[in-house]
Amino acid sequence: MNIVFMGTPDFAVPSLAEIVASGHNVVRVYTQPPRRSGRGKKVTKSPVHQFADVMGIPVETPESFRKSKVIDGLDALGADVACVVAYGQILPQRALDAPTYGCLNLHGSLLPRWRGAAPVQRAIMAGDAQTGVQIMQMAKGLDTGDILLSEFTAINANDTAATLSQRLSQLGAQMWPRALGAVEREALTPTPQSGEATYAHKIDKAEARIDWSRPAAELDTHIRGLSPFPGAWTLHGETRVKILLSANATEPETNEHRAGTILQNDDHVKICCGPGGATRLRLLQVQPAGKGPMPASDFVRGYVQDDANTFE
Repeated sequence: MNIVFMGTPDFAVPSLAEIVASGHNVVRVYTQPPRRSGRGKKVTKSPVHQFADVMGIPVETPESFRKSKVIDGLDALGADVACVVAYGQILPQRALDAPTYGCLNLHGSLLPRWRGAAPVQRAIMAGDAQTGVQIMQMAKGLDTGDILLSEFTAINANDTAATLSQRLSQLGAQMWPRALGAVEREALTPTPQSGEATYAHKIDKAEARIDWSRPAAELDTHIRGLSPFPGAWTLHGETRVKILLSANATEPETNEHRAGTILQNDDHVKICCGPGGATRLRLLQVQPAGKGPMPASDFVRGYVQDDANTFE
């Protein structure tokens, strides 16, 4: 089939690679325009754009899909289907209707739970035990279309947004040959979404600051869901410290220290959490401002002057 692919971040690259490898003809890639990024603010093409260039696939980078000439260009391609993975733009109905079989979207959650921009992060932050990837028929509305294929995976106790996203990206990529084969045979069976919808709103940097008065179990999922970007953070004196990896310490503890107190014992770093510091969170990896990631024990040895200092 003639395929149009729409995607932007690293998450979408395995899907494009799998579609190309499966023998379909990708006639055009749509991705977000190059942006300035990094310390040097160099103009950089998206990961999907860079991969498409390597594969020799023509690329379009419209600022908005609401312009008639952009949709006219899509319509003129005569594509059988569009495959959409984390593109980052809302497609109007005319664009959804342009390919013969419409637009199919790969989404990183089990819909209707976590519709929206940050499903992987929100699933971890909420303490969900399971998530997955689904291919749906795109329709008007935010992630409201009928489900065509699903794959499931457990959210492990040590998963971060990065590790879970990578796993879902690979799982999702492997679904495309099955989905497109079924489209060719006209054998897909759409299943309407059912259940209560929840929304994975875009991560606001303001919510990344750690409140040590929350219980350790909640802070553990909060930290891992925001790792590595934007990164949950706290202050040690005037030093801003990202907490990149943690583990909930479940053994019972006394509440003799206030929330935020740093405790170290045999290279194990724990923070007193919850009301009255009644629970403990084990820190595994941190990143002080201006430094690279490091084991929490190294941070304590280099920055903490006594065995009972505090984060704020």
